[in-house]
Amino acid sequence: MAEQIAVQAHHSPEEIQKEIRVYIAVFCGLAVLTGATVGACYGLKLPVHYAVMVAVTIAIMKGFLVAGFFMHLLSEKKVIYGILALTVFFVAVLLWGPLEHFLNRMGGGIR
Repeated sequence: MAEQIAVQAHHSPEEIQKEIRVYIAVFCGLAVLTGATVGACYGLKLPVHYAVMVAVTIAIMKGFLVAGFFMHLLSEKKVIYGILALTVFFVAVLLWGPLEHFLNRMGGGIR
């Protein structure tokens, strides 16, 4: 039994190279999204509430990359997906308040 676990714990060099390519691609994606965040902050000259919405959208994409690939949530079971969906729901609830506030201030209320 212990020998089977030890054998399963080792990966072939091809599998390791494949994982390294995935991690490098995710790193490049995170670097591009970080550049997009900086560009949105300094280059677009958006009003604060729009800049916050753009920054949060980019942060959600970066969070997906980190959680999905580095934390291996993309290959997990349905319970993990349920917990992740619940987390996304609560993030949406928390963002609803400021979004409604800014839309009401601009005269385009949601209600």
